[in-house]
Amino acid sequence: MARIGVLAVSDGRDHVHQRNTGFIRSKMDAFTAALTAAGHDVVSGGLVATNTTATAAARSVAAGSVDVTVLYYAVWAFPHFTMLAADATPGPLLLVASTDPTEPGLVGMLAAGGALDQIGRTHTRLWGAPDDAELIASVSAHASAAAAVGSLRGSTFGRFGGRPMGMNTAVANTDQWMRQFGVDVEEIDQYELVRRASEASASSEAEKGREWLERNATVHYDGDRLTPELLERQLRLYLAVRDVVAERHLDFSGIKAQPELTEHFATADVAEALLNDPYDWNGPKAVHVTATEADMDGALTMQLLHRITGTPVLFADVRHHHPDRDVWDLCNSGQHATWFAARSDDPAENLANVHLYPEVFFFPAGGASVQHIAAPGQMTLARLSRLAGEYRLQLVLADFETYDEVTTQELVARSTPEWPHAFARLDCAAEVFLSRFGANHVHAVPGDRRREVRAAAGLMGVRVEEWSR
Repeated sequence: MARIGVLAVSDGRDHVHQRNTGFIRSKMDAFTAALTAAGHDVVSGGLVATNTTATAAARSVAAGSVDVTVLYYAVWAFPHFTMLAADATPGPLLLVASTDPTEPGLVGMLAAGGALDQIGRTHTRLWGAPDDAELIASVSAHASAAAAVGSLRGSTFGRFGGRPMGMNTAVANTDQWMRQFGVDVEEIDQYELVRRASEASASSEAEKGREWLERNATVHYDGDRLTPELLERQLRLYLAVRDVVAERHLDFSGIKAQPELTEHFATADVAEALLNDPYDWNGPKAVHVTATEADMDGALTMQLLHRITGTPVLFADVRHHHPDRDVWDLCNSGQHATWFAARSDDPAENLANVHLYPEVFFFPAGGASVQHIAAPGQMTLARLSRLAGEYRLQLVLADFETYDEVTTQELVARSTPEWPHAFARLDCAAEVFLSRFGANHVHAVPGDRRREVRAAAGLMGVRVEEWSR
């Protein structure tokens, strides 16, 4: 969860502040207790009733490396205390008011918020009883979003290869990324992966990985496009990426693959699936967000969603819309993390639903395609894209669906049955989505996380374009 700083702002008249101290503390204690119960780490700056304590307390809280600072209003509060505290607080700012009518907390928040508006200091205003579940959920969403956005700044994206197959939406301006998001881009030639994977031809680790997949998933060897040797080559590619990630301190990545690797070495499907999974044959591990086709804006979207949720993030093409069912087939060349097959903490439960099929004709180098049907449930779909060079975050709620075996096989046969599929019912009309969505790739995480995503977009200076029926 997030690290939240809390300051309670009071009346500057000493006799009024002394009268109100007990009331303020009771409200603030209930509020911070509710935040702590929600799993957050609270850094308290105490009560602010003078100009000097406003600055000192805010600096003290900021020194605690908080993700967001809350200025809390239980009573009427002198607005210039808020101005001084805000100036000493560089990060995101929430103004939260108690709605107890016995004291003018709302008045204090509105006066402070208006003053901040006059100087152009961005902030968010929330209100409610200190332990109100909806208020705590809103504060939590903003704090989680602030933590996610803050984690992007100073991070490095590893771009293996260049623009894939002329795909303009997969390439972003590195200067804009640094200026707007604080993210650097490390360019790495795919030859480095081929070199490392080739040198590890006798890797016992790749053999262990192959045997693990053979025990837990269903591997469809055909003696041509998929052999034990080719599968181990894909696993050595995975190990090569992990080595480069560790050596160059990469936070998230993208692999071009097409056409160089897919035509002359092996596909990156197995590597990408395992990098995005929270486990491999050696047990639990950190997710390393990795985008297919080195999709930069896709990877940035995935990293943001991962930082918000802590879960793997789906990467898929918007492959097909079935108008008879009003369901979308989200499918992309074998790259879905295997975690999505059951969304279980137990790898064996997920892999029991996974098939490794020989790659299709698009990829003559061969290897395994990681096929499964995504487990059902509510999902948040999102994508950062650009309109005339300006970022926007497109957002829609969806439900993943599963069907009986006959229906499933009939649906997957309409596209590419060897690839993974997520059947999604979107909360918007197909005409709206197809006419306005800004890329061919879309990304998803479990649950309704739109509140956090909206807050994160605001902190990133990105306009939200949200659709619903």
